[in-house]
Amino acid sequence: MAVDALDAKILRLLLEQPRTSVREYARVLGIARGTLQARLDRLEREGVITGTGPRLSPAALGHPMLAFVHIEVTQGHLDTVANALAEVPEIIEAFSITGGGDLMTRVVARDAAHLEDVIQLLVQLPGVVRTRTEVVLRERVPYRMVPLVESVGRAAQRSP
Repeated sequence: MAVDALDAKILRLLLEQPRTSVREYARVLGIARGTLQARLDRLEREGVITGTGPRLSPAALGHPMLAFVHIEVTQGHLDTVANALAEVPEIIEAFSITGGGDLMTRVVARDAAHLEDVIQLLVQLPGVVRTRTEVVLRERVPYRMVPLVESVGRAAQRSP
């Protein structure tokens, strides 16, 4: 899917001002509302825009502790374990990975004791061989997309 310079401007605006109306986005960009809506529809259809909901803070929801838990899985049980992980509310993301382990999860907890309870639940899942946990001390670069969108937009402007 090719994102052109105008798409990049639209995406940046969506990221920086997520609660603005389509009409206002069109005005700011100097394009017709119909043009903007057609591009938004295409970006959604092609999977560039994957959601429009708010980003929530686990800490503000009473879960300030963040850890990455690597999970080693018995061969042939990856899907079973992944499906079980989806049932654990404290797991906010899970990925299949290469390297030291088979899955990496992002886990939130109320405190260290709660994190230990979640880990104990994970090691009891059928197919889980072992886990390795890394506790986050401080976020250094928060989740962001604007720099990537800007880079894609610059590359699109340079392309013929």
